[in-house]
Order: sequence, then structure tokens, then C-alpha cells
Amino acid sequence: MRYSKKDRRNWQAGFGLGLPIALCLLQALPPQTAAASDAAPRSLNFENDIIPILDRYGCNSSGCHGKAEGQNGFKLSVFGFDPAADYRALVMEGRGRRVFPAAPGRSLLLRKVGGGTPHGGGVRIDPQRPEFQTLYDWIATGAPFGSPDDPRVVAIDVQPDEGQLATGSRQPLSVTATWSDGQQQDVTQLASFQSNNEGLATVDEQGLVTSGDAPGSVAVMATYLGHVDVFTAIIPRSESRIAAPPVDVTVAGAATVSIPPTERAVIDTLVDRRLRTLNIPPSPPVDDATYLRRVFLDIIGTLPTAQESRTFLADTRPDRRRRLVDALLQRPEYADYWALKWADLLRVNRRALGRKNAYRYYQWIRESFANNIKLDQFARELITAEGPIDENPAAHFYKVVSKPNEMASTVSQVFLGVRIECAQCHHHPFDRWSQADYYGMQAFFTEVAFKPTSQGESLVNIGKAKTKHPRTGELVKAHALAEPVQDGPEAGDRRKRLAGWMTSAQNPWFARNLANRLWAHFLGRGLVEPVDDFRLTNPPSNAPLLDGLANLLIENDFDQQAVIRLITSSATYQRSSSPNASNHSDRQAYSRYPLKRIEAEVLFDAVCQTTGTSEKFRGVPAGSRAIQLWDSEVPHYFLRLFGRPVRATACECERVAEPTVGQVLHVLNSPDIQAKLAHAGGRVANLERQFSQPDMLVEELYLTFFNRPPDEAERNTAIEYLQRHQDRRVAAEDLAWSMLNSLEFLFNH
Repeated sequence: MRYSKKDRRNWQAGFGLGLPIALCLLQALPPQTAAASDAAPRSLNFENDIIPILDRYGCNSSGCHGKAEGQNGFKLSVFGFDPAADYRALVMEGRGRRVFPAAPGRSLLLRKVGGGTPHGGGVRIDPQRPEFQTLYDWIATGAPFGSPDDPRVVAIDVQPDEGQLATGSRQPLSVTATWSDGQQQDVTQLASFQSNNEGLATVDEQGLVTSGDAPGSVAVMATYLGHVDVFTAIIPRSESRIAAPPVDVTVAGAATVSIPPTERAVIDTLVDRRLRTLNIPPSPPVDDATYLRRVFLDIIGTLPTAQESRTFLADTRPDRRRRLVDALLQRPEYADYWALKWADLLRVNRRALGRKNAYRYYQWIRESFANNIKLDQFARELITAEGPIDENPAAHFYKVVSKPNEMASTVSQVFLGVRIECAQCHHHPFDRWSQADYYGMQAFFTEVAFKPTSQGESLVNIGKAKTKHPRTGELVKAHALAEPVQDGPEAGDRRKRLAGWMTSAQNPWFARNLANRLWAHFLGRGLVEPVDDFRLTNPPSNAPLLDGLANLLIENDFDQQAVIRLITSSATYQRSSSPNASNHSDRQAYSRYPLKRIEAEVLFDAVCQTTGTSEKFRGVPAGSRAIQLWDSEVPHYFLRLFGRPVRATACECERVAEPTVGQVLHVLNSPDIQAKLAHAGGRVANLERQFSQPDMLVEELYLTFFNRPPDEAERNTAIEYLQRHQDRRVAAEDLAWSMLNSLEFLFNH
């Protein structure tokens, strides 16, 4: 409904007569004649028409009036999740001065956003913008809240929904909203946009996508009134096309190792197809020495010894790499290493559990991997744990994650890769989850309790605990994400129903999440990244590959070791980390193996192993290695400096993988590391005594630190250095120190 300037002047004059009289005058004024239309225009509705404007201009963001305490006495619900409260704040609070239906132009809301009155957020909306006119019209018509029968947005559609962009090109997006009455409306100007990888493409407030110079796949999200849709784009390398990359892995000095056809279809064929689309040639395959070191670190978190390196490099059997992986999967270090990784996710925490219970919890995790318990069984045992906790150590999960809302969030994030915490307070801003979805998941855990029994403390199911929606007060029944609420009474332990749904082969997240986590571990980056953030607006960089890996996991009954064998036998995994002239900017298509900073515990064990020294950790039996530390609270400067997580959350981001200046300085200057290198009974001193010939000493040092023999230039340089110094042992320590400080030692490559 549109009104003339004369009408507005009359309303402003009417304001002096008082609000009741002004409203009567308002109702009596005839609107201007609108152009004929087949569809009757919608009446203004606060949730439909005003909330999107507040969203679009950031008024209800957490950095403005949407933060917990509001801003300058004015508070809105973040992202507009509570329209009723926002309406009261705008229309009824502040002595009614924020909106003046009798004199819309004098409304504080319009004066603030339009620049007529000083505003901490500056001029948010130009008075010439149609959004400003909508706010004016809404106030002028009496600031209606709207009727429950008014149409609602049921979906939005981004066009185009996918495409291929040349580097440095632009693509405008349009967003159309579909209403419950069938009408469609272009809402591009009110939608919010966000790129999931600004290194590949950016998007401005108007929905104009600009691609960068790097190849890859990118998703741009559009949101409007709680609905989301995505534009996905492939950005190929701009240089001339390339030939299809090879699938077989050429092993230096031996026959070609052929990848089985079914496995090649799952990984290499799908990776190579994406590389051809992106016009990226892959790096060449690695030699045996690099592969040896790589799989040792990735599978068991341990460096191979010099003797293990020498033995493998002398092996000429064509299937030696497969044999090596099989042997590593049977070693005790495999269970140590993967128990460490899952203890981080499942928060084995001595402060929360006490030493005895935390150790039992950790031992349950370690034994699961030592016995190769299938991942779906592992998840079911954890989720449905019950009975005396001394007999069911998985129940300690419910001790460290002690609140139903935390249980729901942690289980969703760890086993589904879905973050639902945002929906606890408001509709998820980047996904479809509402508060009802969040509390539906929480309801699965409200019956969990610990009670003292004759057998000690037990985890029990206390019965029909109720869950209420915090805003509406309505009862929320337990229901899984994206699943309908079941009618009728709920029978039995709700967690068993949740575990059955979660570990089903039909679950859209469980297998894909676990496959993605494994892929991220071995290839340095998840197909979905971050690995625990699956959502519509964060699609996988190679969806067919993720689906293929998930299907493989399902077909092998969720056997983690089967997927490890597949990944490590693929040409993709066995590529060099050295970039070629064309793939140096590739970050997500797996055209080369990434340089990966070794985890804190693995790196410290490598320092101890190569220097031939041990470390006595406080409160842990002598001889324990860092990857065996079940207690993340064991004080240790090196582990803390290199990013060991504190296990306060289930987020992978707790473990800091990025190198820092402090780490570099520590390895360069640490007295503790120097003491290990110079130890009289250490490896360097023993090797110096054992090998009188300089070339043999140099070769042994290289096999110890780099798991390969030196090339000719390295050998000559090292021999010359040893011969030039009178103190041969100090010279050997210097060589070892330089190796320990190299990227080749500190990174998995």
C-alpha cells in the first residue's frame, strides 16, 4: 500500500492531535491507486517484511542489537529467531518512540537507519532504497504484526544453482522466494550471501560472485527468512587442457603396482575426473622411501627405524606396499595412535572423570581399535551404554558430557559431522535446523542419569523425562534430525532408537562423516571442510568421491582398516607432495599429497626415537610414549606448544595444526632437544662410535632421521663437514640437529 507525500504531511500534522486520533485519520486516508495486478498484494507482515530487512542490514546480528545484552538499550533476537520479542522491542518498548504511526518520518527507527539521527552503526539504509520505503509503509499502516494466516516463505531458489566460472570472472545470482500461497517474489536485494571459500570466490551484498585465480570448487550460500539455497561452481585452471592423468602407481625401481578396478573406481577414477574438469595435472608418484615414512606416520603415528627403512627399501616384491600396510595395521602402535585421536573427540578428561575412570574410558577406546571393532558398533556401544560404569566404561562419556544438550551436540558433531549448537538458541543461520530440531535431539538424552547401586555407580534410564521448547513452552518429542516426529507413546530407551537410526546404512551423515574424517586424516583436508561441519551450505568438494568412500565403508561393515587399505593403495595417496608447474595453487582437488605438520605427540616421539632417548612423563609409567598418553592434562611444554588439545570440546579445531614462530624457535634453541642430541648414551653418540667410516655414518643418520639414504650431493656435503671438524661427535650432532630442524623431518610429506 503506497501513500502520497501529501498524505504523509497530513499524518505528521495529525501526530500533534495524539496517537488515537492520528490512527483514525490514517485509516480514513485513501491509498494511491496501484497498477492492476492479477494477484492481490500481500498485506505487510512484521515477520515477512521487516525481519528480512533487519537481517539484510545486520541490525539483529551478534555484533549489533542481536548480541546478548543488546546495544544502547535496544535488543533484538539474533538473526530474528523470535519475531514476537523483536516486535515488542520495536513497537512497545522505549516509550513507543521507535515507531510513530501518526508521524512515520519521526520514528526513531527511520531516523537512525536513514542517518537523520546519530547512530553508532552509521547510515544503514539509504532513504531512497525500497527497503526504507517498506519500513515507512509498515509504520504508516499502524506497524502491524500480521496474522498467523498470512502467507509464509516455504522455500528459496538461487539461480543459477551451479556453473563453471573462468578465473577472474563474475556471476550475478538471483534469489526467488516461494510463498505458501503459491506466489513467487524476487528477494535478491534482501537475501544474505556468503562464500564457503573466499580464496576461490567472493560474493558481495548484491549476490555478485567473483572468482579468484586458484582452481577448485566453491559454494555460495544465500539465506532469506531462515531458508537457504546454494550456488556451486567449478573454477578450472585457465591454461591449456591436459591429458587424462594415469591411474596406476609407478614405483621407483620396481614394476608398476596396479590398483584393483573397484578401488580405482572409488578413488582414483573420481579424483582424476575432477582433475580433468579443473584442468590440473597431478604430481608424479613417490618413491618407496617417501611412501614408507608417510604410511608409518599416517597409520601408526610412529617413524620407521633405520633398520625398518633398510629392510623395506631392499624388498623387490611388487606387492610390498600392500604388505607394509597390512603389517602396520597389526602393530600395537595402531591402537595407541587411533585411541589418542578418538580420546580427543570423545573427551577423555581426567579433571572431569578422575584418574581411574578416565583411564578405564581410554582403555575401552584403545581396545576397540586394537580389536578392530567396527565403527558402527563402536558408536552404538557408546550411545547406548548402561549399567555399572566399572563394567561398561563407555558410560563415562555421559560423565564428561554431563548435560542432555551437550550430549546431543557432541554426538551429532562427532558421529554425524553436524553442528547443531546454534539451534539451541535460534534457527541455525547456515542450515535448516530449528530449535525444535535441536530439542528433538536433546530429548533422546533427558532420561540419562547416574545412580548408586550395590554394584557401584550405574548409568540408568530414569523414565519419561519431558523436554519443552524454551520459547513456545510446547512439549518436544525425541526425533532425529530431518526425521518426522512419531505419533504415539515412546517405548523403551530412546537412545537405542537413536543409535539404530544413526548407524543405519541409510543414514545420510554417519558413513559419510566417518569416511570424510578418514580421508582428511590421510589426505590432509576433508572433502567436507571443516570435517565436522556437514550442511547444505558447505557441500563436499567432490561429492561423488565422498559418496563412494561412504559406500565402501558400508559395504565393508564399517571396517576402518578396509578403508585405510583402500586409501593408502590409491594413486591419489601415493602422489608426491612436490607441486608441478600447474597444481601449485590446488588446495582441494588432491592433485598432490599435502605437506602436513606432524601432530604434537607424534613429533615428540619422533624426536625421542631419532635421538635414542626416552621421556618420563609425570604420573605415567616410565617408557610410555607420547601417543600413549591417555591423560591430556599431563604437563609438558613441547606438547602444549605444538598444539595438543585440552579436550574441552568435540571440535577437531582444538588440535592446532598450523606451525607457529614459537615452535620454530623451540626446535632451533631448546636446551631439552640439544640435551637429547648430545646425550652420551644417545643414538648420535652410539652411531659415531659404531661407524668409523664417514660415508657409513652419514647414511645411517639419513636413514634414522629421513628414512632414506642421502643423495650424492647430500652425502658429499655431510662427509666434508665431518672431516673438516676435529671433534667428530660434535660434528655428527650438528648434522643431526640440522636434520631435526628440516621441513623433511617436521612435516609428513
